[in-house]
Amino acid sequence: MHPNLRTFLDLLFRENEIVIVEAQVDPYLEVAEIHRRTIDRGGPALLFKRVKGSRFPVVTNLFGTKRRIDLAFGPKPEAVVRELVEVAESLLPPQPAELWKHRSLGREVLKLGTRNTSRSPVTQVRERPARLDQLPVLTTWQEDGGPFLTLPLVYTENPITKKHNLGIYRMQVYDAQTTGLHWQIQKGGGFHYTEAERLDQALPVTVFLGGPPALILAAIAPLPEDVPELVLASLLAGEKLKMTTNPLGGPHRLAAEAEFALVGVAPPHQRRAEGPFGDHYGYYSLQHDYPVFEVDTVFHRRDAIYPATVVGKPRQEDFFIGDYLQQLLSPLFPLVMPGVRDLWTYGETGFHSLCAAVVQERYGREALVSAFRILGEGQLSLTKFLLLTDTPQDLHDFPRLLEHVLARFNPETDLFILSNVSMDTLDYTSGKVNEGSKAATRISRRFIFWSNGGRSFLLWLSGGTGKIVCRRS
Repeated sequence: MHPNLRTFLDLLFRENEIVIVEAQVDPYLEVAEIHRRTIDRGGPALLFKRVKGSRFPVVTNLFGTKRRIDLAFGPKPEAVVRELVEVAESLLPPQPAELWKHRSLGREVLKLGTRNTSRSPVTQVRERPARLDQLPVLTTWQEDGGPFLTLPLVYTENPITKKHNLGIYRMQVYDAQTTGLHWQIQKGGGFHYTEAERLDQALPVTVFLGGPPALILAAIAPLPEDVPELVLASLLAGEKLKMTTNPLGGPHRLAAEAEFALVGVAPPHQRRAEGPFGDHYGYYSLQHDYPVFEVDTVFHRRDAIYPATVVGKPRQEDFFIGDYLQQLLSPLFPLVMPGVRDLWTYGETGFHSLCAAVVQERYGREALVSAFRILGEGQLSLTKFLLLTDTPQDLHDFPRLLEHVLARFNPETDLFILSNVSMDTLDYTSGKVNEGSKAATRISRRFIFWSNGGRSFLLWLSGGTGKIVCRRS
């Protein structure tokens, strides 16, 4: 829909969804505080023209409302995903009438992927050696360990299979040529780095800043490992993603329409202290050792714009991005997890902390089959608390869902604790890193528990009527 950041900004200006800040601002805390106050009020995107210590302007809050998400992507990606699911469900075995019905989908499929181009604004300027100290990198919270790139699109390839990953991982800037790489567990780039270390090789890394909005969203999307993010980017954009050859050589192509491209390597067996960082759970993630990114070259447009975001206690910009991605990808859940009818995670908790699902239960405890499937699926495996019900519910209406759960919940039989398991790196509730416990509840439509006068009752629901089948003091 938008081939680059510029066309999206043009639309935001036409729709009065962006404000230019002409006054000089400081990338140390001030830009972040203006951003937070703006997003608290449901305000516009912000283009800071004069940032202290840098010649590059900064844009923030690009996706900080549902309206701007709609302006960035429109309804077409969701329609294409729904039709893909319908095709997958109806074309086995293939029927000529069904194939003809979905003939337009073939044209959309031809738009997926990448294409090479010689017109590449990102290579207009080349800085070698790299000068990261000239970028307007933000420090967003008082106790942060330093300035961080907060919207880096980190591209890597598996050194053996050459399958790619594009992800967003915060990057603390140490000096003009070096950053950290916050590769948490369950991150594709981290898996690639592990393979490279095993081979005692440096992992080539390319970091894009800016580019088509679709590229940014694809990097955030929690896709299964080895599902190509560049294909999702083309789906969101409605066209093949333009890539260009690195004029200095190297194993990676560059996103032609990006604002910046940082090219370098992550050396094997090298770590450096990273953090603290004020994170999306609303507290600081602490200092730990992470791999290092050694930047050799910075490519950028002549008039490059530096994109950034600010995270913190929800709701922040990532809340709206996460909700959109869930809405986009949710029709796929029943395909990859057949027992799961609907699923939603809650941005108010940081997404990983709370998940709810409607699952089928055709025999006693079948819901637990779906529970283990969810907890074994990509980034959903980092879920901390999982609510399951076999009754259709509007999972977006959490207060009503919680009433439904509490009315039917018996902790003696319906609460399952899994201890000493992997956890979200940013979750410190266990006192350990990457390790903690999870909980799952399974709620059946057939029973309601309640207490009255110190006595507990179990009610069997059948045909709209209830019958007490168990009573205990």
